[in-house]
Amino acid sequence: MPVTPAASVILGNEPGSFPRSVLAERHPAIIQQVRDAFPYGPGQHRALDALLKNCTEGPVEPLPATAADHDRWAAWGTDTYAGQSWYDVPWLWSESYFYRQLLDAVGYFGPGAWQGIDPFRPFKRAELDAPETDEELAALDALEGKSPEERDRALLHGSLWGNRADLGFRLSAAGAESATQAPVPALVADDSELLWSLLSGDGDGTGTGTGTGTGNGTLCLVADNAGRELIPDLLLLAHLLDQGRIERAVLHIKPHPYYVSDATTADVVDALHRLTGAPGAAATYGHRLWSAMTDGRLTVRAHPFSCAPLPYAEMPADLRAEFAAATLTIVKGDLNYRRLVGDRLWTPTTPFADVTAYFPGPVAALRTLKSDVITGLDARTEAALVAAEGQRWRTGGTHALIQVRA
Repeated sequence: MPVTPAASVILGNEPGSFPRSVLAERHPAIIQQVRDAFPYGPGQHRALDALLKNCTEGPVEPLPATAADHDRWAAWGTDTYAGQSWYDVPWLWSESYFYRQLLDAVGYFGPGAWQGIDPFRPFKRAELDAPETDEELAALDALEGKSPEERDRALLHGSLWGNRADLGFRLSAAGAESATQAPVPALVADDSELLWSLLSGDGDGTGTGTGTGTGNGTLCLVADNAGRELIPDLLLLAHLLDQGRIERAVLHIKPHPYYVSDATTADVVDALHRLTGAPGAAATYGHRLWSAMTDGRLTVRAHPFSCAPLPYAEMPADLRAEFAAATLTIVKGDLNYRRLVGDRLWTPTTPFADVTAYFPGPVAALRTLKSDVITGLDARTEAALVAAEGQRWRTGGTHALIQVRA
């Protein structure tokens, strides 16, 4: 991955910066939310207090030698960063290590009664069970009479915008065109044509597939969040399988809770139950997905590197081989984008293809912008965004991108 003086690694030590606000404000708030969500005992409360003090005031501390993942985290950076301030180490690393320590504080890794209990589950379930989810699932009924191309677009945009999926289902081609031409576009980069050519169903990327036969090749989708953001990802996979654009899908999720809402296997199961228990077209999609999992066309993968505090440029050989064998890998969400291009202060016009050249196969990013990292913009789009919003467009979640490197 190219490294230039303008592409320095993002740290959390700059006063007033977004990363610093995450470390100094968001992480303490998350500790409080987790504390309030469960009737934890005195031991967990003491551990949470200690974590709060350490992550805001103290130095990074290594894991106990008895921790099952001690050696893994030593290789991932605790041997390097122990003793340094949380604010002075790479932001991607300090964020990831915070969640590892939070799980430890509440007893997730056991032994004990709280072993394996997801501290973020109440928040995930509340979102999944919200009335807004019913409204979004009901919108699927309106897609049934649309052409395959219209459904392609709606479900792709549903996955892109996450829990704004209802917007994705309603987007028309004309509406998207006008949004692209607006002075401050919602979609700051759109390589969707190239994406569809790679998922053509003909196995050679020429785009001549009819979408009615048996697809060729495997799609890897690296999921981001659970709940109302995971459901649109699953709907997109169901559609691609049903239309014969792909033969097989591999959904990469986290092996354990990570950040607040990242998807685990349990969250996939919850989402499937939510779909199959819904009325109308949503249940049809849910049963298709259930069938695809039972016959092996859709598999779930929870590689340990999915929770690594490192960019994908440092992925292990077995994961590299999986992505190399895929027809396309779709990387979802903001955190995965940071890991894909490197959590660096790139010049926004740095070509996406350059920073992902290391990736072992064709790769696409579907991302709503929620952090400072950005690549692949044209100069005109960047200038319009800056003129209208300063730098707020980078982190507000009001803009998104579809970027592809074939």
